[in-house]
Amino acid sequence: MNGRYEHWIGRRYVRSRSSNGFISLISAISMLGIAIAVAVLIVVLSVVNGFERELKDRLLAVYGHASIESPLDGLTDWEAWAEIAESQPDVGAAAPFVNGQGLLVSGDRLSGAEFRGIDPALEARVSGIGDTVIEGDIATLEAGRFNIVLGQQLADELQASIGDKVTLTLAEGIVTPAGVVPRTRRFTVTGIFRVGMYEFDRRLAFMNISDAQKLFRMADNVSGIRLSVTDIFEAPRIVYRVGVAGGGGVIPRDWTGRHVNFFRSIQITKSILFVILLMVVAVAAFNIVSTLVMVVKDKQSDIAILRTIGATPGEVLRIFITQGTIIGVLGTLAGAIAGVLVSLNLESIVQFMETTFGIKFLAADVYFISDLPSELRIKDVVQICSIALALAILSTLYPAWRGARTSPAEALRYE
Repeated sequence: MNGRYEHWIGRRYVRSRSSNGFISLISAISMLGIAIAVAVLIVVLSVVNGFERELKDRLLAVYGHASIESPLDGLTDWEAWAEIAESQPDVGAAAPFVNGQGLLVSGDRLSGAEFRGIDPALEARVSGIGDTVIEGDIATLEAGRFNIVLGQQLADELQASIGDKVTLTLAEGIVTPAGVVPRTRRFTVTGIFRVGMYEFDRRLAFMNISDAQKLFRMADNVSGIRLSVTDIFEAPRIVYRVGVAGGGGVIPRDWTGRHVNFFRSIQITKSILFVILLMVVAVAAFNIVSTLVMVVKDKQSDIAILRTIGATPGEVLRIFITQGTIIGVLGTLAGAIAGVLVSLNLESIVQFMETTFGIKFLAADVYFISDLPSELRIKDVVQICSIALALAILSTLYPAWRGARTSPAEALRYE
Protein backbone atom coordinates (compact mmCIF):
# COMPACT_ATOMS: atom_id res chain seq x y z
CA MET A 1 0.00 0.00 0.00
CA ASN A 2 3.15 2.18 0.07
CA GLY A 3 2.00 4.04 3.18
CA ARG A 4 -1.19 5.31 1.52
CA TYR A 5 -3.50 2.83 3.17
CA GLU A 6 -6.30 5.39 3.42
CA HIS A 7 -6.68 5.41 -0.37
CA TRP A 8 -6.71 1.63 -0.40
CA ILE A 9 -9.45 1.54 2.25
CA GLY A 10 -11.44 4.18 0.36
CA ARG A 11 -11.31 2.04 -2.77
CA ARG A 12 -12.31 -1.03 -0.75
CA TYR A 13 -15.36 0.82 0.60
CA VAL A 14 -16.46 1.53 -2.97
CA ARG A 15 -16.00 -2.07 -4.16
CA SER A 16 -17.38 -3.86 -1.11
CA ARG A 17 -21.05 -4.52 -0.50
CA SER A 18 -22.27 -2.67 2.54
CA SER A 19 -24.13 -4.59 5.20
CA ASN A 20 -26.73 -1.87 4.80
CA GLY A 21 -28.22 -2.48 1.35
CA PHE A 22 -29.81 0.95 1.33
CA ILE A 23 -26.39 2.62 1.45
CA SER A 24 -25.23 0.59 -1.55
CA LEU A 25 -28.37 1.64 -3.42
CA ILE A 26 -27.82 5.32 -2.60
CA SER A 27 -24.21 5.07 -3.79
CA ALA A 28 -25.33 3.54 -7.11
CA ILE A 29 -28.02 6.20 -7.52
CA SER A 30 -25.48 8.98 -6.86
CA MET A 31 -23.14 7.55 -9.48
CA LEU A 32 -25.99 7.06 -11.97
CA GLY A 33 -27.31 10.57 -11.32
CA ILE A 34 -23.96 12.17 -12.13
CA ALA A 35 -23.61 10.00 -15.25
CA ILE A 36 -27.06 10.95 -16.59
CA ALA A 37 -26.62 14.64 -15.81
CA VAL A 38 -23.20 14.81 -17.49
CA ALA A 39 -24.43 12.85 -20.54
CA VAL A 40 -27.52 15.04 -20.96
CA LEU A 41 -25.49 18.24 -20.67
CA ILE A 42 -22.99 17.03 -23.30
CA VAL A 43 -25.77 15.99 -25.71
CA VAL A 44 -27.75 19.22 -25.28
CA LEU A 45 -24.72 21.46 -25.83
CA SER A 46 -23.72 19.36 -28.86
CA VAL A 47 -27.18 19.87 -30.36
CA VAL A 48 -26.99 23.63 -29.78
CA ASN A 49 -23.52 23.67 -31.35
CA GLY A 50 -24.90 21.70 -34.28
CA PHE A 51 -27.74 24.16 -34.80
CA GLU A 52 -25.27 27.05 -34.78
CA ARG A 53 -22.98 25.31 -37.27
CA GLU A 54 -25.79 24.28 -39.62
CA LEU A 55 -27.36 27.73 -39.52
CA LYS A 56 -24.03 29.34 -40.36
CA ASP A 57 -23.17 26.85 -43.13
CA ARG A 58 -26.59 27.07 -44.77
CA LEU A 59 -26.68 30.84 -44.62
CA LEU A 60 -23.22 30.94 -46.21
CA ALA A 61 -24.35 28.49 -48.90
CA VAL A 62 -27.15 30.86 -49.95
CA TYR A 63 -25.87 34.34 -49.12
CA GLY A 64 -22.12 33.88 -49.34
CA HIS A 65 -19.70 35.65 -47.02
CA ALA A 66 -20.47 39.27 -47.87
CA SER A 67 -22.00 41.50 -50.53
CA ILE A 68 -21.90 45.01 -51.94
CA GLU A 69 -25.42 46.18 -52.84
CA SER A 70 -26.87 49.28 -54.43
CA PRO A 71 -29.21 51.46 -52.34
CA LEU A 72 -31.03 52.62 -55.51
CA ASP A 73 -32.25 50.90 -58.67
CA GLY A 74 -29.13 48.91 -59.35
CA LEU A 75 -25.36 48.74 -59.22
CA THR A 76 -23.89 50.22 -62.38
CA ASP A 77 -20.53 49.15 -63.74
CA TRP A 78 -20.45 46.07 -61.55
CA GLU A 79 -17.37 44.77 -63.39
CA ALA A 80 -15.36 47.68 -61.94
CA TRP A 81 -16.67 46.93 -58.47
CA ALA A 82 -15.78 43.25 -58.87
CA GLU A 83 -12.26 44.21 -59.99
CA ILE A 84 -11.83 46.51 -56.97
CA ALA A 85 -13.09 43.79 -54.63
CA GLU A 86 -10.83 41.09 -56.05
CA SER A 87 -7.83 43.41 -55.79
CA GLN A 88 -8.18 43.33 -52.00
CA PRO A 89 -5.86 40.73 -50.41
CA ASP A 90 -8.62 39.21 -48.23
CA VAL A 91 -11.17 38.77 -51.04
CA GLY A 92 -11.11 35.53 -52.99
CA ALA A 93 -13.75 36.16 -55.64
CA ALA A 94 -16.73 38.32 -56.62
CA ALA A 95 -19.93 37.49 -58.51
CA PRO A 96 -22.91 39.64 -59.57
CA PHE A 97 -26.53 38.89 -58.70
CA VAL A 98 -30.02 40.25 -59.36
CA ASN A 99 -32.82 40.04 -56.81
CA GLY A 100 -36.55 40.23 -57.49
CA GLN A 101 -39.96 39.02 -56.37
CA GLY A 102 -42.97 37.69 -58.18
CA LEU A 103 -45.64 35.02 -58.44
CA LEU A 104 -45.03 31.51 -59.79
CA VAL A 105 -47.94 29.64 -61.39
CA SER A 106 -47.99 25.96 -62.28
CA GLY A 107 -51.34 24.64 -63.47
CA ASP A 108 -53.90 25.60 -60.85
CA ARG A 109 -51.29 26.15 -58.14
CA LEU A 110 -49.46 29.37 -57.39
CA SER A 111 -46.97 30.71 -54.86
CA GLY A 112 -45.06 33.89 -54.19
CA ALA A 113 -41.30 33.58 -54.45
CA GLU A 114 -38.03 35.47 -54.32
CA PHE A 115 -35.91 35.19 -57.46
CA ARG A 116 -32.18 35.50 -57.78
CA GLY A 117 -30.38 35.91 -61.05
CA ILE A 118 -26.86 34.47 -61.03
CA ASP A 119 -24.02 33.54 -63.33
CA PRO A 120 -23.55 29.82 -62.46
CA ALA A 121 -19.81 29.82 -63.17
CA LEU A 122 -19.09 32.94 -61.10
CA GLU A 123 -21.57 32.03 -58.34
CA ALA A 124 -19.76 28.75 -57.69
CA ARG A 125 -16.74 30.80 -56.54
CA VAL A 126 -18.62 32.75 -53.85
CA SER A 127 -21.39 30.46 -52.54
CA GLY A 128 -22.23 26.78 -52.19
CA ILE A 129 -25.66 26.84 -53.78
CA GLY A 130 -24.52 24.40 -56.47
CA ASP A 131 -23.78 21.77 -53.83
CA THR A 132 -27.38 21.93 -52.57
CA VAL A 133 -28.95 20.90 -55.90
CA ILE A 134 -30.52 17.45 -55.48
CA GLU A 135 -32.06 17.15 -58.96
CA GLY A 136 -30.81 18.61 -62.21
CA ASP A 137 -27.84 20.97 -62.38
CA ILE A 138 -27.27 24.64 -61.61
CA ALA A 139 -25.21 24.85 -64.84
CA THR A 140 -28.43 24.53 -66.86
CA LEU A 141 -29.15 28.21 -66.09
CA GLU A 142 -27.92 29.40 -69.48
CA ALA A 143 -28.55 32.89 -70.81
CA GLY A 144 -31.61 33.16 -73.06
CA ARG A 145 -32.93 29.69 -72.19
CA PHE A 146 -35.17 30.94 -69.38
CA ASN A 147 -34.55 27.96 -67.14
CA ILE A 148 -35.23 28.04 -63.40
CA VAL A 149 -34.06 26.10 -60.32
CA LEU A 150 -36.62 25.84 -57.52
CA GLY A 151 -36.35 25.11 -53.82
CA GLN A 152 -37.63 21.68 -52.85
CA GLN A 153 -40.55 22.92 -50.76
CA LEU A 154 -41.47 25.45 -53.45
CA ALA A 155 -41.43 22.73 -56.12
CA ASP A 156 -43.63 20.52 -53.92
CA GLU A 157 -46.07 23.38 -53.40
CA LEU A 158 -46.29 23.96 -57.16
CA GLN A 159 -46.23 20.21 -57.86
CA ALA A 160 -43.49 20.94 -60.38
CA SER A 161 -40.67 18.61 -61.35
CA ILE A 162 -37.75 18.60 -63.79
CA GLY A 163 -38.93 19.55 -67.30
CA ASP A 164 -42.21 21.17 -66.21
CA LYS A 165 -43.18 24.69 -67.25
CA VAL A 166 -43.96 27.38 -64.70
CA THR A 167 -45.16 30.91 -65.34
CA LEU A 168 -43.57 33.86 -63.57
CA THR A 169 -45.81 36.91 -63.11
CA LEU A 170 -44.44 40.24 -61.93
CA ALA A 171 -46.32 42.96 -60.09
CA GLU A 172 -45.01 45.57 -62.55
CA GLY A 173 -47.25 45.61 -65.61
CA ILE A 174 -47.10 46.73 -69.22
CA VAL A 175 -49.31 49.65 -70.26
CA THR A 176 -51.34 48.77 -73.37
CA PRO A 177 -54.40 50.32 -75.06
CA ALA A 178 -56.45 47.71 -73.23
CA GLY A 179 -55.02 48.74 -69.86
CA VAL A 180 -52.20 47.53 -67.61
CA VAL A 181 -51.23 43.92 -68.35
CA PRO A 182 -49.02 42.00 -65.88
CA ARG A 183 -45.64 40.98 -67.21
CA THR A 184 -45.32 37.21 -67.45
CA ARG A 185 -42.70 34.76 -68.67
CA ARG A 186 -42.68 30.98 -68.91
CA PHE A 187 -39.70 29.13 -67.43
CA THR A 188 -38.60 25.53 -67.61
CA VAL A 189 -37.71 23.80 -64.35
CA THR A 190 -34.21 22.33 -64.78
CA GLY A 191 -33.19 21.85 -61.16
CA ILE A 192 -34.36 21.48 -57.57
CA PHE A 193 -32.22 22.40 -54.56
CA ARG A 194 -32.54 21.70 -50.85
CA VAL A 195 -30.70 23.86 -48.32
CA GLY A 196 -32.52 22.34 -45.35
CA MET A 197 -33.94 25.66 -44.16
CA TYR A 198 -37.64 26.18 -44.86
CA GLU A 199 -37.09 29.90 -45.44
CA PHE A 200 -34.99 29.15 -48.53
CA ASP A 201 -36.47 25.86 -49.75
CA ARG A 202 -39.98 27.32 -49.76
CA ARG A 203 -39.40 30.83 -51.13
CA LEU A 204 -36.25 30.96 -53.26
CA ALA A 205 -35.66 30.27 -56.97
CA PHE A 206 -32.62 30.82 -59.22
CA MET A 207 -32.38 31.89 -62.86
CA ASN A 208 -29.63 33.13 -65.15
CA ILE A 209 -28.56 36.71 -64.41
CA SER A 210 -29.06 37.79 -68.04
CA ASP A 211 -32.63 36.47 -68.02
CA ALA A 212 -33.25 38.23 -64.69
CA GLN A 213 -31.95 41.55 -66.06
CA LYS A 214 -34.33 41.32 -69.00
CA LEU A 215 -37.24 40.23 -66.83
CA PHE A 216 -36.80 42.98 -64.25
CA ARG A 217 -35.74 45.56 -66.86
CA MET A 218 -32.40 46.36 -65.28
CA ALA A 219 -30.43 46.70 -68.54
CA ASP A 220 -26.80 45.93 -67.61
CA ASN A 221 -27.23 46.82 -63.93
CA VAL A 222 -27.25 44.28 -61.09
CA SER A 223 -28.59 44.31 -57.54
CA GLY A 224 -25.08 43.83 -56.17
CA ILE A 225 -21.98 41.67 -56.10
CA ARG A 226 -21.38 38.80 -53.71
CA LEU A 227 -17.92 38.29 -52.19
CA SER A 228 -15.94 35.32 -50.97
CA VAL A 229 -13.41 36.23 -48.25
CA THR A 230 -10.47 34.32 -46.82
CA ASP A 231 -11.57 34.71 -43.18
CA ILE A 232 -15.34 34.63 -42.66
CA PHE A 233 -15.02 36.09 -39.16
CA GLU A 234 -13.34 39.17 -40.62
CA ALA A 235 -16.08 39.61 -43.24
CA PRO A 236 -17.54 42.84 -41.71
CA ARG A 237 -14.17 44.59 -41.79
CA ILE A 238 -13.26 43.29 -45.27
CA VAL A 239 -16.52 44.26 -46.99
CA TYR A 240 -16.41 47.72 -45.40
CA ARG A 241 -12.90 48.20 -46.77
CA VAL A 242 -14.09 47.17 -50.25
CA GLY A 243 -16.89 49.74 -50.08
CA VAL A 244 -14.46 52.48 -49.10
CA ALA A 245 -12.00 51.46 -51.82
CA GLY A 246 -14.76 51.78 -54.43
CA GLY A 247 -15.67 55.31 -53.35
CA GLY A 248 -18.71 54.50 -51.21
CA GLY A 249 -22.33 54.99 -52.18
CA VAL A 250 -23.12 51.30 -51.64
CA ILE A 251 -24.50 49.14 -48.83
CA PRO A 252 -21.93 46.66 -47.43
CA ARG A 253 -23.49 43.51 -45.95
CA ASP A 254 -21.99 40.37 -44.45
CA TRP A 255 -23.16 37.02 -43.14
CA THR A 256 -22.89 38.07 -39.48
CA GLY A 257 -25.44 40.85 -40.03
CA ARG A 258 -28.01 38.57 -41.68
CA HIS A 259 -30.17 36.76 -39.14
CA VAL A 260 -27.97 38.19 -36.40
CA ASN A 261 -30.81 37.64 -33.93
CA PHE A 262 -30.67 33.91 -34.62
CA PHE A 263 -27.02 33.66 -33.66
CA ARG A 264 -27.55 35.87 -30.61
CA SER A 265 -30.52 33.79 -29.46
CA ILE A 266 -28.54 30.58 -29.93
CA GLN A 267 -25.74 31.89 -27.72
CA ILE A 268 -28.21 33.04 -25.06
CA THR A 269 -30.04 29.70 -25.20
CA LYS A 270 -26.77 27.80 -24.90
CA SER A 271 -25.76 29.80 -21.82
CA ILE A 272 -29.15 29.34 -20.16
CA LEU A 273 -29.23 25.60 -20.88
CA PHE A 274 -25.70 25.22 -19.56
CA VAL A 275 -26.59 26.89 -16.26
CA ILE A 276 -29.86 24.99 -15.84
CA LEU A 277 -28.37 21.59 -16.63
CA LEU A 278 -25.33 22.38 -14.52
CA MET A 279 -27.73 22.64 -11.58
CA VAL A 280 -28.85 19.10 -12.38
CA VAL A 281 -25.21 18.00 -12.26
CA ALA A 282 -24.85 19.82 -8.93
CA VAL A 283 -27.89 18.06 -7.46
CA ALA A 284 -26.54 14.71 -8.60
CA ALA A 285 -23.09 15.50 -7.17
CA PHE A 286 -24.53 16.63 -3.85
CA ASN A 287 -26.21 13.23 -3.51
CA ILE A 288 -22.71 12.11 -2.61
CA VAL A 289 -23.13 14.09 0.63
CA SER A 290 -26.05 11.94 1.79
CA THR A 291 -24.27 8.79 0.61
CA LEU A 292 -21.09 9.52 2.55
CA VAL A 293 -22.95 10.71 5.65
CA MET A 294 -24.69 7.32 5.79
CA VAL A 295 -21.38 5.53 5.08
CA VAL A 296 -19.71 7.41 7.93
CA LYS A 297 -22.56 6.41 10.24
CA ASP A 298 -22.33 2.80 9.08
CA LYS A 299 -18.52 2.66 9.43
CA GLN A 300 -18.28 4.22 12.91
CA SER A 301 -16.72 1.11 14.38
CA ASP A 302 -14.18 0.88 11.54
CA ILE A 303 -13.24 4.51 12.12
CA ALA A 304 -12.87 3.94 15.85
CA ILE A 305 -10.58 0.94 15.29
CA LEU A 306 -8.43 2.88 12.84
CA ARG A 307 -8.17 5.79 15.26
CA THR A 308 -7.28 3.39 18.11
CA ILE A 309 -4.38 1.86 16.19
CA GLY A 310 -2.98 5.29 15.37
CA ALA A 311 -4.80 6.70 12.36
CA THR A 312 -4.89 10.49 12.37
CA PRO A 313 -8.05 12.54 11.62
CA GLY A 314 -6.43 13.61 8.33
CA GLU A 315 -6.00 10.00 7.25
CA VAL A 316 -9.64 9.21 8.07
CA LEU A 317 -10.61 12.32 6.13
CA ARG A 318 -8.73 11.06 3.07
CA ILE A 319 -10.49 7.68 3.25
CA PHE A 320 -13.92 9.20 2.68
CA ILE A 321 -12.68 11.81 0.26
CA THR A 322 -11.21 8.94 -1.78
CA GLN A 323 -14.51 7.05 -1.70
CA GLY A 324 -16.57 10.08 -2.74
CA THR A 325 -14.07 11.06 -5.43
CA ILE A 326 -14.17 7.57 -6.95
CA ILE A 327 -17.98 7.74 -7.09
CA GLY A 328 -17.72 11.15 -8.78
CA VAL A 329 -15.00 10.04 -11.22
CA LEU A 330 -16.82 6.86 -12.25
CA GLY A 331 -20.12 8.71 -12.66
CA THR A 332 -18.51 11.51 -14.67
CA LEU A 333 -16.54 9.08 -16.84
CA ALA A 334 -19.63 6.97 -17.57
CA GLY A 335 -21.65 10.10 -18.37
CA ALA A 336 -18.92 11.49 -20.63
CA ILE A 337 -18.67 8.22 -22.59
CA ALA A 338 -22.47 7.98 -22.95
CA GLY A 339 -22.78 11.66 -23.91
CA VAL A 340 -20.00 11.44 -26.52
CA LEU A 341 -21.46 8.27 -28.08
CA VAL A 342 -24.97 9.72 -28.27
CA SER A 343 -23.72 13.05 -29.65
CA LEU A 344 -21.65 11.39 -32.37
CA ASN A 345 -24.58 9.19 -33.45
CA LEU A 346 -27.48 11.52 -32.70
CA GLU A 347 -28.54 12.09 -36.30
CA SER A 348 -28.68 8.34 -36.95
CA ILE A 349 -30.60 7.78 -33.71
CA VAL A 350 -33.14 10.48 -34.58
CA GLN A 351 -33.53 9.17 -38.13
CA PHE A 352 -34.13 5.65 -36.81
CA MET A 353 -36.76 6.89 -34.32
CA GLU A 354 -38.51 9.00 -36.97
CA THR A 355 -38.62 6.04 -39.37
CA THR A 356 -39.67 3.53 -36.73
CA PHE A 357 -42.35 5.57 -34.98
CA GLY A 358 -43.44 7.75 -37.90
CA ILE A 359 -42.80 11.04 -36.10
CA LYS A 360 -40.97 14.23 -37.06
CA PHE A 361 -38.95 15.96 -34.36
CA LEU A 362 -38.53 19.24 -36.27
CA ALA A 363 -41.32 20.23 -38.65
CA ALA A 364 -39.88 22.02 -41.70
CA ASP A 365 -42.68 24.62 -41.77
CA VAL A 366 -42.15 25.55 -38.12
CA TYR A 367 -38.38 25.47 -37.56
CA PHE A 368 -35.66 27.05 -39.67
CA ILE A 369 -33.79 23.73 -39.79
CA SER A 370 -35.65 20.46 -40.38
CA ASP A 371 -32.79 18.19 -39.26
CA LEU A 372 -31.43 17.62 -35.75
CA PRO A 373 -27.69 18.29 -36.09
CA SER A 374 -25.01 17.64 -33.51
CA GLU A 375 -21.47 18.94 -33.17
CA LEU A 376 -19.34 17.56 -30.34
CA ARG A 377 -16.71 19.99 -29.06
CA ILE A 378 -13.91 18.65 -26.88
CA LYS A 379 -13.78 21.95 -25.01
CA ASP A 380 -17.37 21.49 -23.84
CA VAL A 381 -16.72 17.90 -22.73
CA VAL A 382 -13.62 18.91 -20.75
CA GLN A 383 -15.44 21.85 -19.16
CA ILE A 384 -18.47 19.77 -18.15
CA CYS A 385 -16.36 16.91 -16.76
CA SER A 386 -14.11 19.31 -14.83
CA ILE A 387 -17.07 21.06 -13.19
CA ALA A 388 -18.77 17.74 -12.38
CA LEU A 389 -15.59 16.40 -10.76
CA ALA A 390 -15.05 19.62 -8.80
CA LEU A 391 -18.62 19.49 -7.47
CA ALA A 392 -18.23 15.81 -6.60
CA ILE A 393 -15.00 16.44 -4.66
CA LEU A 394 -16.55 19.41 -2.83
CA SER A 395 -19.47 17.19 -1.86
CA THR A 396 -17.13 14.82 -0.04
CA LEU A 397 -15.61 17.42 2.27
CA TYR A 398 -18.37 17.75 4.86
CA PRO A 399 -19.12 14.02 5.44
CA ALA A 400 -15.38 13.24 5.41
CA TRP A 401 -14.84 15.96 8.03
CA ARG A 402 -17.65 14.45 10.13
CA GLY A 403 -15.98 11.05 9.88
CA ALA A 404 -12.59 12.47 10.89
CA ARG A 405 -14.15 13.99 14.05
CA THR A 406 -15.56 10.64 15.21
CA SER A 407 -14.53 9.86 18.80
CA PRO A 408 -13.28 6.25 19.19
CA ALA A 409 -14.67 5.99 22.73
CA GLU A 410 -18.15 7.12 21.66
CA ALA A 411 -18.16 4.88 18.61
CA LEU A 412 -17.13 1.74 20.54
CA ARG A 413 -19.26 2.35 23.64
CA TYR A 414 -22.09 0.09 22.50
CA GLU A 415 -20.04 -2.40 20.45
